[in-house]
Amino acid sequence: MLQKHLCNRTSKTSLLRIFPALLLALCLAAAPFGAVRAYAATTAQSHIDAVLLIDVSNSMNTSDKNKIANEAMKMFIDMLSAKGDKVGIVAYTDKVQREKALLQISSAGDKQDLKDFIDGLDRGAYTDIAVGVEEAVKVLQNGSDPAHEPIIVMLADGNNDLNDATGRTQSQSDAELKTAVETAKKNGYPIYTIGLNADGKLNKQSLADLSDQTGGKAFSTDSPDDLPQILSEIFASHLKLKVVPVQSITANGSYQDVTVNVPNGSVLEANISIMSAQPVTAKLTDPSGKSVAIPSSDVLLSKSKTYSLLKLLSPQQGDWKLSIKGVPKDKIDINLVFNYDLELKIDALPSATYKKGDKIDISSHLFNNGAQVTLSNLYQDMEAVLLATDTDTGVSEEIPLDNTGAVFKGTFEVKDSHNYELKVRAEESSFYRESDVVKISAKSGAAGTAGAGTSTGSTEEPAKEAASYTLYYIIGGIVLLLAAGIAFWLFRKQAIRGFVGQIVVEVRDGNTGEKTYPQYKKLAAFRGKFNLHQLLQLAPELKESEQLVFTPGKNDTLLLRSSGGISVEKSGRAADTTRGLELKSGDRISVVLPTVDKTIMLEYLI
Repeated sequence: MLQKHLCNRTSKTSLLRIFPALLLALCLAAAPFGAVRAYAATTAQSHIDAVLLIDVSNSMNTSDKNKIANEAMKMFIDMLSAKGDKVGIVAYTDKVQREKALLQISSAGDKQDLKDFIDGLDRGAYTDIAVGVEEAVKVLQNGSDPAHEPIIVMLADGNNDLNDATGRTQSQSDAELKTAVETAKKNGYPIYTIGLNADGKLNKQSLADLSDQTGGKAFSTDSPDDLPQILSEIFASHLKLKVVPVQSITANGSYQDVTVNVPNGSVLEANISIMSAQPVTAKLTDPSGKSVAIPSSDVLLSKSKTYSLLKLLSPQQGDWKLSIKGVPKDKIDINLVFNYDLELKIDALPSATYKKGDKIDISSHLFNNGAQVTLSNLYQDMEAVLLATDTDTGVSEEIPLDNTGAVFKGTFEVKDSHNYELKVRAEESSFYRESDVVKISAKSGAAGTAGAGTSTGSTEEPAKEAASYTLYYIIGGIVLLLAAGIAFWLFRKQAIRGFVGQIVVEVRDGNTGEKTYPQYKKLAAFRGKFNLHQLLQLAPELKESEQLVFTPGKNDTLLLRSSGGISVEKSGRAADTTRGLELKSGDRISVVLPTVDKTIMLEYLI
């Protein structure tokens, strides 16, 4: 039993409203991922090297009055593993205000040192993004471990504001930024940018370009209250984890039981977050019914005035019982993040070149620290698909893979004499993995060589006549091929059109009435079409949403069509999606999924 308060009331109600999501965001950064239990004795843990790049210009006093960004960074540090991860900090204006080199965390004292450093940051005048990015890259270059996953998380609230007295020009800053970005790209340092657009003047495109060039992602928001959700998307994307929601409760003054299910024996860490505005106490019971002390050698406890995190190390598979007691009528939010150390690989193909009509057997396995995982139940708990992309047309298809044994397997048929990229994606409720891309070509060999033929005469004239006919047929063939090519291009043009803007997604539970925080889904990565299930990151419980398909419309609009009986509402009225519902920037719709009693609320923005 936890004999002290885990959470205390904060003086800022706005902070209380967003801290549950903030904890989720930072739980997602809780490395290392868990190793498969069968190999736990020999597995090297996975770690990350993170540089937190923080804009501390004076404008942040307005855009982030409550210093939510600082709290987010401090909680991120708290959620890291007890040993092994590295964290560096760069605070910048038009110069590096303060800097901390990558520190390898080996104790609670190291974490406190980093948090104290953030508490001591001061504001300053002017802004020069290039200075901050260049220094963050140098921090990774000077201290990153090649075996770790590097990442730069950059927070900025505005554009450059250079000091005229220094003589520095915008072109100089741009050149310096370009060099820093090229270095980050070369070294594999993804930069995730978060733009706080408090004054409405943020150059979102410049931040987006910075992220796109380095393999990161760009986010922007008008309010610091959105930072928790944005951080959760960053870490979910980078670490390929999922948040598993656990039942929320309303305290009644007595202990209330909540079930925490550990799905399989491959989990090394289970992170349970407990959020409440009032003091809370907790008890924990393992699947065998044995009471487990908090904290103990198997359960680590991290806490502050606003949250607690229970980290279960190599937890036993099955249903754990978490007993919570809080102040009557106080709402208590509980969430769960599992950690894994798994890699997905496509088995070597017999060849890299094929021809149209060939059928290729595909098999894929999970690996842990270089060793192939042979636990068949782990494969059977997951759904896997082969993502095949025709790189000549940009058209992709998903092919479900069989998972009945300790392998994912299926067959891919080469439909055209084109180049293809193959990738396997496997997922379950708490995480997903993607293999590296395998490239194949069906363009091998010449387009066909003309045979020598046989001559039916020996005079020069018949030979000339034969040559004339041959030329005629060649020209006719070329014309036909050009016509077919133009027709094919017109046919494919729609299929490979891109999208602009983003869709804001919220999910409301019909049973509890609770609604998730808005998620901002950028559409630039899609080509031709995508379905709602893909937008929802293929969440298994929302699979019926794949019946709703989006295609690009005219003038940067979207067309929504439904192949099933799912109800779609626009402006409070039922909408007909059978012929295509046009969505313009600012349009909002609601999609009701009756089988799971959830409503998906979407807003299209450019």
